[in-house]
Amino acid sequence: MYQKEIILCGSSAYTKKYYLNEEFETLPESVKEELKIMCVLYTEDIGGVLTMFFDKKGNLQFQTTAEEGDLLYDDIGSVLKIKQLQYTKQELLEALEMYFKVFFLGEEFSEEDLED
Repeated sequence: MYQKEIILCGSSAYTKKYYLNEEFETLPESVKEELKIMCVLYTEDIGGVLTMFFDKKGNLQFQTTAEEGDLLYDDIGSVLKIKQLQYTKQELLEALEMYFKVFFLGEEFSEEDLED
């Protein structure tokens, strides 16, 4: 079992760069593209840096940071945008959590787990 957080991907409004952890290169291209779009659009709209990572239990988390004194970073919009992404991309995010739990944490799922 992993003892620390594992970064999935991230994007920075400051460097204008997107990062996908190479451990997730086996994800389908459509999923990788969707993650890139989500992260880049987030940082274009809100500013700062967005990082998506899996915690020790395999839950996908969003983390945002901004440089000190960044007046363009939208603190309130950040929370609202993450809630919007969690709602509109719920199926994708749940599938990513399941992928991580199976392939990285070695958990097993039954047919009933898939129907929930």
